[in-house]
Amino acid sequence: MTAFTFTTTRTIINEPGSARRLASICEEQGARSVMLVTDPGIISIGLLEDVLPAFSESGIQLTLFKDVEADPADSTVIDAANQARAAKADYVVGFGGGSSMDVAKLVALLAHPECKQPLSDMYGVGNARGKRLPLLQVPTTAGTGSEVTPIAIVTTGATTKAGVVSPVLQPDIALLDAELTKGLPAHVTAATGIDAMVHAIEAYTSVHKKNPVSDMLAKEGLRLLSSNLMAAVNEGHNLEARSNMLLGALYAGQAFANAPVAAVHALAYPLGGHFHIPHGLSNSLVLPHVMRFNAADKQAAAQYAELAPYIMGADFSETSAGISDEEVTNTLIAWLEQRIKETGLPMRLRECDIPEDAVPMLASEALLQQRLLINNPREVTEADALAIYTAAY
Repeated sequence: MTAFTFTTTRTIINEPGSARRLASICEEQGARSVMLVTDPGIISIGLLEDVLPAFSESGIQLTLFKDVEADPADSTVIDAANQARAAKADYVVGFGGGSSMDVAKLVALLAHPECKQPLSDMYGVGNARGKRLPLLQVPTTAGTGSEVTPIAIVTTGATTKAGVVSPVLQPDIALLDAELTKGLPAHVTAATGIDAMVHAIEAYTSVHKKNPVSDMLAKEGLRLLSSNLMAAVNEGHNLEARSNMLLGALYAGQAFANAPVAAVHALAYPLGGHFHIPHGLSNSLVLPHVMRFNAADKQAAAQYAELAPYIMGADFSETSAGISDEEVTNTLIAWLEQRIKETGLPMRLRECDIPEDAVPMLASEALLQQRLLINNPREVTEADALAIYTAAY
């Protein structure tokens, strides 16, 4: 029997149109003063137009923080927390992509009346402590899984990011409303969808804290994501596909919140930090090459082969009968590369205007992500990272 501990968000609401009930849900939770954290894009496309009026009708005091940027800076987190404290917020809602939800997590902690810990002391695993305000998350992309993870990523300098990983950040409620994702552009749908698939793949192959529950969620998440990705990309208003993508991303988030991600994310972070490549696309660019590197490990190859039928669906039975784990893995990697190509995402670093002479610097930066690299099936040296980036170039 495998000994493990599994934790996740305590309440999940999965219902198209449920965001329109956000005010009443907050009211049911006892909220009197709500800080809603979002970004300018959410405001500009009107996703909150059917949400905000109900707060006035309910009598709940609403403070709207709408200045979250992609890869949010530590100063943004501090500004939002200061506004929440000034408003005496007793409830926090994150509404948007991973950036807004990550900021909301930290606001819920920093704005608690008893919090004395500065943000700078929270970076790392298990360093954030104390109480936080109640927290509800509403994802508007099917990718990060932040609505069910105890992790927040913050930009701490011109090119550096740091993670806050602590059980205290685990949200209380995740509200999945697929109607909010119908207007996502195809390239965002593709990048966030691949991001979610990476979460599940890395959780399943993680050498730390991998467990039967995270494995089950990773498999089902991959089945939902891979079988609905192209429909969501090509038919943006397909509500069934959008719903399945949101649920698949949530399952993948639950998986990697308990069995942490590894080298794909470690090599993706410098691409975002130095060249502002969106996180999902960064993952997509390095995923096949990290998988090829890992597949030299027999256990990793066996695990990739176990995932192949969930990712490839009907294509698996046609191509994989009676062949070795290594051959199945190679077939799977080729299949993933073809799907990424079909989404229209860039396939190479050079297509993203990354200069070739930056590759050694990227390799050096990736090795700083030891929090992630220790979870990888194979040890990654700087020379290995250089070879992976070179293959991706």
